[in-house]
Amino acid sequence: MDGYFTTERLDRLRAEVRDFAESEVRPRIAEMEASRTVQHGLSRLIAEQGWIGVTIGPEYGGMGLGHLAKTIIIEELSRVSGAMGAMVQASQLGVAKIVHFGNEVQKKTWLPMVSSGECLPTIAVTEPGAGGHVLGMEMTAVRDGDDYILNGSKVYVGNSHVGDLHGVVARTGPGSTGLSAFLVESDRPGFSLGEQVPAMGLHGFSFGELIFQDCRVPAANLLGAEGDGLPVAYSSSVLYGRANLTAVSLGIHRALVEETAEFSTERRRYGKSLHALPNITLKLGQMQSRLMTARLAAYHAVHLLDCGLPCDAELMNAKLINVEYALDSARNAMEVHAAAGLFTDRPVERYLRDAHHIFAPAGTSDVQLLRLGEVALGRAKGQWSERLADVVRTPVAS
Repeated sequence: MDGYFTTERLDRLRAEVRDFAESEVRPRIAEMEASRTVQHGLSRLIAEQGWIGVTIGPEYGGMGLGHLAKTIIIEELSRVSGAMGAMVQASQLGVAKIVHFGNEVQKKTWLPMVSSGECLPTIAVTEPGAGGHVLGMEMTAVRDGDDYILNGSKVYVGNSHVGDLHGVVARTGPGSTGLSAFLVESDRPGFSLGEQVPAMGLHGFSFGELIFQDCRVPAANLLGAEGDGLPVAYSSSVLYGRANLTAVSLGIHRALVEETAEFSTERRRYGKSLHALPNITLKLGQMQSRLMTARLAAYHAVHLLDCGLPCDAELMNAKLINVEYALDSARNAMEVHAAAGLFTDRPVERYLRDAHHIFAPAGTSDVQLLRLGEVALGRAKGQWSERLADVVRTPVAS
């Protein structure tokens, strides 16, 4: 199935990322799990490989390989460490806002730095009192001469504690046209970080709080026009966020299948390998079937995106299937491991915890099903993949 979508260049990229993940990331996992703190050094090392710029055009120093290449990078990192796969997906989500809505000055200023690994971007939309209800946000941005003054906070911001450039959506007026987006450098006066609080999984990744107290930002840092905040948030989530999180789930899912197959071969019962028991082989078959279907959905969706074809529904479906199937396979994996899966000498419990982190961002499964229901009823409200086809289309990499 790889050969249908991929090329020799993408196969080489997969090998490069896998080698890096095995040699540079895997040896650090024990320390990441023990410390449960953000990995500044490893995050920078990954960024220096140029992979954050995979969807950025060569004219801005990027790889220009597109969304399937992005999926492969995130998948291979997540196969070893969901945390580092999440770090890359969050950074590339931060790329979206500049690619989609940045003016030429903003692109020439920031995209080369992102491509080289000097700048890790984020996107900050969610607020404590609003959650996924974007129109419920209360953070404000008030025009003051040549600046805007930002006040409020954002939560669950991917790469919060390693990010250099935050894409922040704030309220500049009432209603759906009263949201605007800004580029906010992490060293600006009035900007600060909340304490990093360890979570259930993804140890080494930060998704925390950004605080703005009279944070003054030049009007030149406005993304698009005033009132474009909702399109910035939605297009980034639909076209990058769902695809990126799909890739994280896919990588974790692959790791679950590989680990469970290995465990069932090593562990002996009744004088034979554990997988000699029919119910164990059955569970492995279920996991393999889910993985194959999930991977097909993921690759098909981003292939369409690279071709500039309408694919919002395919991206929703890919996220839905990959998240739900990974969670289902995680349960199967724990059932096969039984008590052995509850201890940290094997990675399956880490995969289980990490898989749960991918459920909510860019829309829960219920949100994806709701939107897919609207597609079935013919009530979908346009497609971002169609509106922004010119900036997401990528030539096929040979």
